[in-house]
Amino acid sequence: MNRFFNTVGFAVLLFLNAGCSQPMLEDVQQASDYTYQVGPGDSVNIFVWGNPELSTSAVVRPDGKITVPLVEELLANGKTPFELAREIEKVLATYVKSPQVVVMVSGFKGVNTQQIRVIGRIGGGSSGGSGSGGGGGGTGGGIGRYQGKTIPYERGMSLLDVVIQIGLNQYADGNRSTVIRNFNGELKSYGVRIDDLIDDADLSANVLMMPGDILIIPDAYF
Repeated sequence: MNRFFNTVGFAVLLFLNAGCSQPMLEDVQQASDYTYQVGPGDSVNIFVWGNPELSTSAVVRPDGKITVPLVEELLANGKTPFELAREIEKVLATYVKSPQVVVMVSGFKGVNTQQIRVIGRIGGGSSGGSGSGGGGGGTGGGIGRYQGKTIPYERGMSLLDVVIQIGLNQYADGNRSTVIRNFNGELKSYGVRIDDLIDDADLSANVLMMPGDILIIPDAYF
């Protein structure tokens, strides 16, 4: 949770410094390459062909490791299911001749760098409390009126998909929202138009999200 708020806190500062000069996200070309990486909290189903006694399931621990029959303390975090299967085969080769392993993932959470983080006026809460949900939580401290949430990224996920999951607070100013995106190691901020998308059904505002995006939804001015 601290990592969530440290990252989002930096993004909030970037958002505040960007002011009104930030470009709109709909003008940015989207990257197409994406491969899911296993992360803490994921459930992995491991099938070892011809060896049902070694086939099992496990939950990736907070330290990113799994322990299954004959395979102890194996780092799964950050690996694709294909890569994890190959790592398990290497260990099992000591005990089984030419093991063939398939790894399937369920209960998707993924690694932190592929999750979408949202902070601001989300959900139905009022201005005084702190919120939680989906791996995030209330910020507390200086921006305690906001709530935070993390969402596993899915290929093709759009801004509308994210809004459906988080909900908007009545005090949100959707058209002043910002997406912070990592481009080659550099964080850049882009405006998005949530109010136009929801209130006016303007589908041009339904931009694609990317793994690791941070969505900031500020207060409306009254």
